[in-house]
Amino acid sequence: MLTLSAVSARYGSVPAISDVSISVGEGEAVGLLGANGAGKSTTLRAISGLIRTTSGSITFLGADLAALPPHKIAELGIAHVPEGRQVFPELTVKENLEVGAYIPSAKADRNRTLELVFGIFPALAERRNQLAGTMSGGEQQMLAVGRGLMLKPRLLMLDEPSLGLAPVVTDATFAKIQEVHAMGTAILLVEQNVSRALGMVQRAYVLESGKVIIQGSSAELANNKQVQAAYLGM
Repeated sequence: MLTLSAVSARYGSVPAISDVSISVGEGEAVGLLGANGAGKSTTLRAISGLIRTTSGSITFLGADLAALPPHKIAELGIAHVPEGRQVFPELTVKENLEVGAYIPSAKADRNRTLELVFGIFPALAERRNQLAGTMSGGEQQMLAVGRGLMLKPRLLMLDEPSLGLAPVVTDATFAKIQEVHAMGTAILLVEQNVSRALGMVQRAYVLESGKVIIQGSSAELANNKQVQAAYLGM
């Protein structure tokens, strides 16, 4: 479905990722793990077209993403839920969700998708007329995920969904993400909480200093001594 082959990117003259090769299969859940500054968010931004690659290739369902602007990449079926939620605080919950259905194919089916999102996130249905800026962090995170789903994506990319959330709210958020995945949506998850991520994804890649240093199944990484020492406190 999604394939990155030897992808490199930089911010100005500063290298951000180097020779990153990852893949996500149809309906699969894959993790990108690592410490702050490892290149996880940059990888998502490269896929979304928010930062241009300097080498390598990115393909999605056979389409070359390299020369496409972000809105065209979204039209192919890739939704990117950014770090920090980034909801529109002065818009209502319903208006935030409607913004997510901005591409023609999603807009045509917006009302039905809206009801689907409200079914997954009943709390959003109850607060549909509430201003997003007045919601809790956990509610805003659910709204950000719901807004991504309004695109009707084949692939949902999530950047640090547990950031700043209390453990009980993180539990609820991940339960909803798993519910979305169970419906057949492929997931590419960036998450610093490695044990939490490995409990949800089938495979994962560990990035360090912009490079993939380890990859494998969730079970393999959970039992990897290097991963245990660096990320699992073992």
